[in-house]
Amino acid sequence: MTTLKLTKQDIVGITEEEVAVIAGRLEQDEYNTPFEALEDWHLLRAIAFQREELVQPYIHLLDIEAYDEA
Repeated sequence: MTTLKLTKQDIVGITEEEVAVIAGRLEQDEYNTPFEALEDWHLLRAIAFQREELVQPYIHLLDIEAYDEA
């Protein structure tokens, strides 16, 4: 399985379909190595920080919880 590598500039132009492909791979979890899964997870997380609206349907894959630092 090949993973997609994106730069910050690429994330600005990423489409909903490309995010869906990344999320689909994470949901299927059929990677050759755990490192491939981590690459996709980090990529989806990076997209979430820059383009949150694209990742909303897949936020459960990131397991991000809100917390109060106070």
